[in-house]
Amino acid sequence: MKIISGLLLLASIGLTARHGWAGVTGHVSPAAEKILGGLGIAPPILVGLSWLNLLVAGLVFFPATFFAGNLLNAATILLLIAYALRAGNLPTALVEMPFLLLPLALIWLKHPLAR
Repeated sequence: MKIISGLLLLASIGLTARHGWAGVTGHVSPAAEKILGGLGIAPPILVGLSWLNLLVAGLVFFPATFFAGNLLNAATILLLIAYALRAGNLPTALVEMPFLLLPLALIWLKHPLAR
């Protein structure tokens, strides 16, 4: 279980940091920009979410802040799902569902280096 938890942890940190860094530096792909624009997320909110994602990636890395980081990660994904549903974009909301399950599964599996 620790191996699975470790692999999921690395995947979560990688995805979260990559999305956060892309938003902070402004290197969001045109496809993602189109999706986010269709959801009604303003650029300042996107930058704020990007900084939050970078914070989450750092929090999830350490066992002491692992739970809080995953909780914040799940909350940001739930926020994106809510934006998608508000915009009437059901496919985007459904695509985000597996990403919502990732931090919840990590909470259940616990940090691989925790005692």
